[in-house]
Amino acid sequence: MSHQPSHTSPSCASASLEPADLALSIFFFCLFPIALLLNAVAAWVSWHLRSTSTFVVYLKNLVAADLLMTLTLPLMAASLLPGVAVDLRVFACRYSDVVFFTSLYTSIALMGLISLDRFFKVVRPFGRVMGQSVMFSVIMSTLVWVGLFGSTTIPTMILTDHDPANTSDQFCMSLKSASGRHFHMIVVLSMDSLFWLVCILVVFCYICITLKVLQSFRNSGSSNSQGKKKTTLRVFLIILVFLVCFLPLHLIRIPYTLKEIFFSGICLGPWLKIAHKLSLWISTTNACMDPVLYIYLCKEYRDKLVHLLKSRGVYIRQGSSDCSSSASVVAPSRSAKN
Repeated sequence: MSHQPSHTSPSCASASLEPADLALSIFFFCLFPIALLLNAVAAWVSWHLRSTSTFVVYLKNLVAADLLMTLTLPLMAASLLPGVAVDLRVFACRYSDVVFFTSLYTSIALMGLISLDRFFKVVRPFGRVMGQSVMFSVIMSTLVWVGLFGSTTIPTMILTDHDPANTSDQFCMSLKSASGRHFHMIVVLSMDSLFWLVCILVVFCYICITLKVLQSFRNSGSSNSQGKKKTTLRVFLIILVFLVCFLPLHLIRIPYTLKEIFFSGICLGPWLKIAHKLSLWISTTNACMDPVLYIYLCKEYRDKLVHLLKSRGVYIRQGSSDCSSSASVVAPSRSAKN
């Protein structure tokens, strides 16, 4: 699941991407300690949260996926360095990069489940549904992990079994057999489709949630303009972070996917390859954005973080923001018992 084109035309004159690879390697190395610190704290806090609500179950799984993706960043960064040992690049292509991409799409899938969970809890179009039970959230989270890692990671590792045939930007694809390249194309199409499905789901669910919350303000005759602004802002931040982090990568993936399926003899310009790698780095910044969003949007998470810090002699003044006032766009306090 290296997300690289599966064929190289002999007529393609490959421009050197070493300066871009070096810059991207530095970007990944710089991102790693920040993402590791934020996700380590998020893991510490979520470990102390009781799984009494569907949101907390999904949050814990999202933290695990982001942390796993973060741990693969040093190997990805090192493999981009010019002149790096071939064995390290082989290991990255065969194992760590595969885990990176699977963790990335596990995070995306869990974000889709969280948005759907919020939709049913706030909008309640069909009353109380099975999806609001903690057991259901555990089952769905397990299916995401088993489904993605079982159907993509393990087969990709097995099918990436050849010795490297070149050291170009097609290096990872040269490690795959013909069946491995065919399976790679299926995985890319599947993961691209998963993103667009989740993207539509996230935007739809949070827009419906916003409309429902604003409607409840109107029905109650409330003139709480500050509450309305907070609700709108929180929904805007969720959608903004999701689109900024993941949309550029999947827009650039479109010409890559079309080339792999229909136009394998056409060369992609170096600028597009550089843009693809840069958009991949941007998508990785989501691992830093998520822990910050947990603090801002989830009162239960924020309270637990403050409690844990106070127990260790660190005192933080809490603001008056209360995510329950947003009709719990992300984690309503009334849902903690669901």
